[in-house]
Parts: sequence; C-alpha cells; structure tokens
Amino acid sequence: MGYAKRIDRNQNEIVKVLRQLGCSVYVTSGVGDGFTDIVFGLCGLNFLGEIKDGRKPPSARKLTPKEQKFHDEWKGQVCILESIEQAIAFVNGVRKESGKPMLQGISACTN
Repeated sequence: MGYAKRIDRNQNEIVKVLRQLGCSVYVTSGVGDGFTDIVFGLCGLNFLGEIKDGRKPPSARKLTPKEQKFHDEWKGQVCILESIEQAIAFVNGVRKESGKPMLQGISACTN
C-alpha cells in the first residue's frame, strides 16, 4: 500500500493563479511514480507541470529520482514551476508564442 504524497506548500497558490489566468488545471500530484504535479491547458496546448517550492534552497528543490527518470524519459513537454511569478511568465510566454495578447497581472483569458 502506498502513502500520501506531500505537496509543495506553494502548489495550491500556483494552481489558483494558473486558473485565474485562464488555464484549465488538473492536479495529478497523487499519481506517483514520478508523474508531474499538474497537467494544465492553455491556448489549445497541454503542459505537464512539476511544482517545486522556490523558497527552499536549491538542494531541497531537486527532482526526486523517480521525477528525474520521468522527466528524462518523457517525449513531450514538462516544465518546472517554482513561484507565482514564474507561472505568470510561463503563461505569458505561451500566449506570446500563440499570438494571443499577454496579460498584465491576473485576469481571465480565453483560448
């Protein structure tokens, strides 16, 4: 039998901000085996997101061996988000690449 996976203390706030920015977000931190903490969609694209607490020292933000293996073997996109600011920058980068207007602060956006 498995055990409950600990989530990073900033996971809920990053998920909340991504949703406020118009992303659909599904929390997958309980899946285990190194799978990412969230799956989120924006502008018709899907992203796998690993959340790490950027307030911790770098050594405490390292991927676990299972997470590292998943990241190394996954043939698609995986991002690591460590802060609200980084999540906003990521969303703005996706919007810029897709030709959609970038966001100033937190507001709803559409696909």
